[in-house]
Amino acid sequence: MVAMDWDFLFGLTNLIAIAGWLALIALPRSELVLKAVLVGAVGLLCVIYTALFIGLAGGLLDAEPDAGVAQGFAYSVDGLKAMFAARGAIVVGWTHYLAFDLFVGLWIARDADARRVGRWAQLPFFMVTFLAGPIGLLAWLLARHSLGRR
Repeated sequence: MVAMDWDFLFGLTNLIAIAGWLALIALPRSELVLKAVLVGAVGLLCVIYTALFIGLAGGLLDAEPDAGVAQGFAYSVDGLKAMFAARGAIVVGWTHYLAFDLFVGLWIARDADARRVGRWAQLPFFMVTFLAGPIGLLAWLLARHSLGRR
């Protein structure tokens, strides 16, 4: 079983996600920038997630402590609680959130640009999506028709 530096991986995944969000917020929305966010940030987070997930599920990585990650778990609140007692499972779960929230942010950016919603009007939706993904997505879904114009 390979020991992992879970704190380093946690910091690395956060850095990748923040770079993606900053690119969405601050850089011109060229196709190159959007593809860089998709492949360079979302894609990289997905690769990291996949490698860590397989490593933990296959018992190849030390979850610190071993909370039954590789042995399976009861699909229940108590089962999830036991699994997420492991540092590795927390980092894998967090990477999942980072990847999906950034993907949603990218979709919001593309949709908002297509509807000609100004960048400043997009910013609150990005912030809420970064902090509480489904709430940001819901807010955008509710507001997109009234804010946008084709």
